[in-house]
Amino acid sequence: MDIDLLTEKLSLQVQSFQESFEMLSNSFSISAMALAFEKIIRGNFVTTQTSIYYRFSETSEWESLVSKNDYDFAKISKFDFPVGTKILSDQDSNELVIITKLNDNSALAIILGSRLSGEKYSDIDKVTLQIFVQLFDNASQSFLLRKNEKQLIFSLNNKVAQLNNLIDTGIEISKISIGDELLELVLFRAITLTNASFGRIQQFDENKLVDEIVFPPNIVPGENKVVSQIGYSFNNANYRLELYNKESRSGIIRFDETDELLINAIIKQVESAIENKKLHKEALENEVMKSELAVASEIQKRILPDVLPQIKGYDLAGINIPSKEVSGDYYNVYTLKDGRYAHVVADVTGKGMPASLLVSTLDASLQSYLDMQTPLSEIALKLNSIVFNASTSDRFITFFIAILNPDTGEMEIVNAGHNPALILKNDNSIYKINAGGIAFGMFDMGLPFDVEKLTLQRGERLFIFSDGIPEAMDKDENEYSDERLEKFFTINNELSSNDFINLIIEDVKSHANGEPQSDDITAIYLIRNYK
Repeated sequence: MDIDLLTEKLSLQVQSFQESFEMLSNSFSISAMALAFEKIIRGNFVTTQTSIYYRFSETSEWESLVSKNDYDFAKISKFDFPVGTKILSDQDSNELVIITKLNDNSALAIILGSRLSGEKYSDIDKVTLQIFVQLFDNASQSFLLRKNEKQLIFSLNNKVAQLNNLIDTGIEISKISIGDELLELVLFRAITLTNASFGRIQQFDENKLVDEIVFPPNIVPGENKVVSQIGYSFNNANYRLELYNKESRSGIIRFDETDELLINAIIKQVESAIENKKLHKEALENEVMKSELAVASEIQKRILPDVLPQIKGYDLAGINIPSKEVSGDYYNVYTLKDGRYAHVVADVTGKGMPASLLVSTLDASLQSYLDMQTPLSEIALKLNSIVFNASTSDRFITFFIAILNPDTGEMEIVNAGHNPALILKNDNSIYKINAGGIAFGMFDMGLPFDVEKLTLQRGERLFIFSDGIPEAMDKDENEYSDERLEKFFTINNELSSNDFINLIIEDVKSHANGEPQSDDITAIYLIRNYK
């Protein structure tokens, strides 16, 4: 063959290979690529017919991409999955067969029918066919890469859309109150994020169905296959979320791990929203409580005395140590118009604003009755009625009052359910003052309050206190006790009133040994001097 003619022929084949690759690479599917390949083969080999078959994998069957001949399919069906490339030629029928394994582990089979010219297939034809098959393989890889790239871009875009949708879901959930509207939003968003066709949420009380929400409405989920089901609970209720028929480009598919993550993320958002609403509510309540405590503290500061009056011939001291921001205890020493002094210690059940208001009511009423020089027994009855009508059934006030005539040492005393006050006699014995009745506010039945009259002799000491002293506890809940208090009272019989108050507080704290103060501590200590 003339060298120029051979060169021209090879040049045309190279150009044909390039054009063939571009044509195959621009195909949008394996089937379209096979049709283009069939045209390329027929144009280069001028055959009577060309059949192309394809196997997706070793476990699949041969399928026809291009064929009009059942005989060819029967012939190809007998071949096993190739491990490489096999070329067969039939001299009698003048056919050329190539079976090859492609780079993606699929397989391609091509049957070239006889040439229209009647010529036999040469070795060069076999090599040329192999080159074309290689072009098909390379083009198919390029096609698959583009397909995977498009799928990846679609998947990434879908994930971005899901993420944005999830963020929007969190914002919407945070704005909605707990109830059916929230459940409807959860269901709608779960369907949207997972591409489900429809779904439902069922609410259970133990194992009993109490409510059901379906979206879209009028769908009967029982008639379809459940492909996703997640149980969860919030706000003290149990729920089951069911999603049906996940849609895709290729039809109904299975839900995957991403769908489960998205649903769980929505549920977490609901739980966070509920917890945030709860914390916000608690924060508001705490602010209200702080405001109430501030007001209660201000009320208490106005009621409790800054300085106790100086009584000629007597040594007087008092103290109030609250266990919390606002004390439930109350004390005061009133100077009366007739020259007497009213020593008062009270203990209100409860703390905070209600207790402070009750103490304020007691203080105002008591001052009014004392100024009017109302008899002590009558004052006690009136105060009991006022506290009973001003408080709830779980609130009452223990109350102790001793009205002193400083010239004679005579005292009128009422003890309404309070700890017995103690008098340390000159012989170092203790007298307990129990006179009185029930605590104020427990009953309003007109029951009388006994008034005890006694005289505080020169050198004798009166100690009025609240239960915060004898009931102070250590880490093992052992109380300071009345016995220890009385012993301390008798031993420290030479101290001034102020020194005694300070020392007994130190002794109580020593007993508690660092434990938080369990109750308010209030006390009045009065000494009648010898001169």
